[in-house]
Amino acid sequence: MFEKSIIAFDEAKAYIPGGVDSPVRAFNSVGGVPPFIERGEGAYLFDIDGNKYIDYVQSWGPLIFGHCDSDIEEAVISTAKKGLSFGAPTLLETKLAKEIVNLFDTIDEVRFVSSGTEAVMSALRLARGYTGKDDIVKFAGCYHGHSDSLLVQAGSGAATFGNPSSPGVPADLTKHTLLATYNDLESVQKCFEDSDNIACVIIEPIAGNMGLVPASEKFLEGLRELCDEHNALLIFDEVMSGFRASLRGAQGISKVKPDLVTLGKVIGGGMPVGAFGGRDEIMQELSPNGPVYQAGTLSGNPVAMAAGLASLQKLKANPTIYVDLGAKAKRLMQGFQAAADAEEIPFVTDVRGSMFGFFFSSKEVKNFADAQNSNTQMFAKFHQGMLAKGIYLACSAYETGFISAAHTDDMIEQTILAAYEVMRDIRD
Repeated sequence: MFEKSIIAFDEAKAYIPGGVDSPVRAFNSVGGVPPFIERGEGAYLFDIDGNKYIDYVQSWGPLIFGHCDSDIEEAVISTAKKGLSFGAPTLLETKLAKEIVNLFDTIDEVRFVSSGTEAVMSALRLARGYTGKDDIVKFAGCYHGHSDSLLVQAGSGAATFGNPSSPGVPADLTKHTLLATYNDLESVQKCFEDSDNIACVIIEPIAGNMGLVPASEKFLEGLRELCDEHNALLIFDEVMSGFRASLRGAQGISKVKPDLVTLGKVIGGGMPVGAFGGRDEIMQELSPNGPVYQAGTLSGNPVAMAAGLASLQKLKANPTIYVDLGAKAKRLMQGFQAAADAEEIPFVTDVRGSMFGFFFSSKEVKNFADAQNSNTQMFAKFHQGMLAKGIYLACSAYETGFISAAHTDDMIEQTILAAYEVMRDIRD
């Protein structure tokens, strides 16, 4: 089934560390060899061995209209013919910025960058520059990219401050990062008790990097109150949930208003892009208007802007799309749950818009510790079984799945049927 991919993977490992350019792609947590993809079409992927998969990863979220959407493809091709990059202003940047600002009442101005990591890194610098404070609060299990300040693990004993979770990250940087527990307001209060130098709290309001784990409304309200009380900024990292959970991301579901927002994925329509935005008085601190420096040669790349603009305009033109996507995601997870229940396998699911997640667990997952206590070995077996049946799921128990507009009801039913068969196979 994977003969050519095995050969390709071996060759890649000779030239690329681990054979991949992003670690999760190596399939280390689920076993086996990653299929090397040749092309995508709608909701399908095709690998170099000729295997066809129903794709529930969709490039980890950005392809809300599936692979090779004709409108986005046309926008990319026509723009690319005019030049791939200029390092100078274009009208496309303003058009996409205007679409985003008009959709989010928490964003007065937005700046584009080239990745989610860059967006968060820049937002943190801006928060520190605006408040004049150095410390930040993040949550265990929330992934905000691989910049040094965010690669932390819990401190030893009762310590709140984090330690580096990767070699190459200086402790002098991560000592300014305080680690709290997701959906646990007391742990955040403890951070503010330990430091009077907190610039911001950053959170995925719908966490997608420990599996799909939404923050409760009460928890988000508590964060808003704590930030206001201590003159700290609240940052929503919506790189994954933006335009996925709803047209306005988590902010279309929650009433809590952040001070800064980071975006990515869908606003690039499949091209590399990120963005961060917020209130005027904060964003005006950025150079060239203010003293907080941030720059990038490829920021606002015209091809990425064109793809993102086409994607957002299609979403606005079809206001019922999220109802349809959400219904399919719920149907898929209901089917997975029924398949697990039929074999008496502990299993829980969740859905937010076109995002879905599941754990082999007997209890609801509310934070990273809960996610770590799920049965990841069972997940690996399930992933292998589904892949063999032509179902391409996220290759980690700590990732989220995505429905696209290209997924049909027949595909959902085919996937559920496969889940029944695989649950039966892995029961023992």
